[in-house]
Amino acid sequence: MEYISTRGGAGAVDFEGALFSGFAPDGGLFMPQRIPLLDGDTLRRWSCFSYPELVKELCCLFITADLVPRSTLSDLIDRAFSRFKHKDVVHLSRLKDGLNVLELWHGVTYAFKDLSLSCTGQFLQYFLEKKQKHVTVLVGTSGDTGSSAIEGVRGQKNVDIFVLLPKGLCTQIQELQMTTVIEDNVHVFAAHGNSDEIDEPIKELFADVNFARKYNLMSLNSVNWSRIMVQIAHYFYAYFQCAPSLDTTPLPTVEIVVPTGGGGNITAGCIARKMGLPLRLVAVVNSNDIVHRTVQHGDFSLSESVKATLASAMDIQEPYNMERILWLLSGSDSQLTKTLMERFCMSKSLKLPEDLHRKLLETLHSCSASDEDIVRAMRRCWDENRYLLCPHSAVAAHYHYSQPGSIPRCCLAPASAAKFQDALLQAGLVPQLPPEITVLTTMETRSTPLERGQNWAQVLREEIEATAQRR
Repeated sequence: MEYISTRGGAGAVDFEGALFSGFAPDGGLFMPQRIPLLDGDTLRRWSCFSYPELVKELCCLFITADLVPRSTLSDLIDRAFSRFKHKDVVHLSRLKDGLNVLELWHGVTYAFKDLSLSCTGQFLQYFLEKKQKHVTVLVGTSGDTGSSAIEGVRGQKNVDIFVLLPKGLCTQIQELQMTTVIEDNVHVFAAHGNSDEIDEPIKELFADVNFARKYNLMSLNSVNWSRIMVQIAHYFYAYFQCAPSLDTTPLPTVEIVVPTGGGGNITAGCIARKMGLPLRLVAVVNSNDIVHRTVQHGDFSLSESVKATLASAMDIQEPYNMERILWLLSGSDSQLTKTLMERFCMSKSLKLPEDLHRKLLETLHSCSASDEDIVRAMRRCWDENRYLLCPHSAVAAHYHYSQPGSIPRCCLAPASAAKFQDALLQAGLVPQLPPEITVLTTMETRSTPLERGQNWAQVLREEIEATAQRR
């Protein structure tokens, strides 16, 4: 299994190469050269697997045994999930009115990103120890990625992690989950800008090839293939939990509703569908609706500004994983993908070719939700079930309540409601806070401010250099 860039200008790499690269050298994103196709018998056999077993089976398809022996891979994944609070790692709550909620948030930071980043942290450590190598991880976060990435690598002697968060645009809990981690290898920057703006200095440092090579820069955002790979398991687990029976031919279709920001999770869904899983995929967004407009109208273009919403982790205007989806749907056409993405990078506006838009419409459905829609969905779910939804999960629930369906449906829940007290209060609900959350407000914090007008890339560059000198 080799990985190639969506833009076709970089040589093929193995899983280790994709893991440590983040962006491909030509600016594209790594994707498997070949997507395995699973037959009905394999799907039926997998249907009784636990979530960790599904992760192991899927990873074995994308990581060759000569790189990581199967028994070692199994141990790494077991270790990754050892800190999860639920015995099944993930859990499906079956609620009234056919609302099935797949809780992906039972990890250390109460967010779905713990699933992929705990595994990715183990994969990193395996290769770093084997090669006696050090890496510098750069992460921009809109809320949850930063804390999950920190938890995946905190205390590791061969990793330094630099996290940029948008000051005041995360919830207090999200911010504290990053700034209270006092470890020598953890460096948090509170930037006075939005999620898209904090991506710019990170891209600039990665584009400096000599600097990136000297300090072994890598990303743990969902540009990293490892995260997409692990997330494919969400769809297999949701499908097997919600499909009425696998005794029929063809297999029944299940609709999966996916809260969407940067697009990594919905990309994993598109890959699961390509692998033969009978899915109807729905990308649901908040008022930052570029993905919705792209699906509905082929209009992949920025709005005037990012809107601050209750579902803050989805306040993203440039969903970089759309590049992977467009590459997948174009039949792996790297030249077309390169042309389209370069055009978008130049003008921040792109009209999809008619044929590509048609394929996108065949693959994805979409919906957007306002803050009012989010609050209504949170309130209704509580009234009917005494069940608290986070605002991102409520975007999916809004779709469920407003779009009655005739096939089984599963809504992915990316975060615990406990992380979003302000949204709960706006919905007239009472937050239920676990002790791990309440203790955060009593802990020491550490972060470096990045003010408007500063050269953020230069500040980062100097901090990385200084950290390397202290090692």
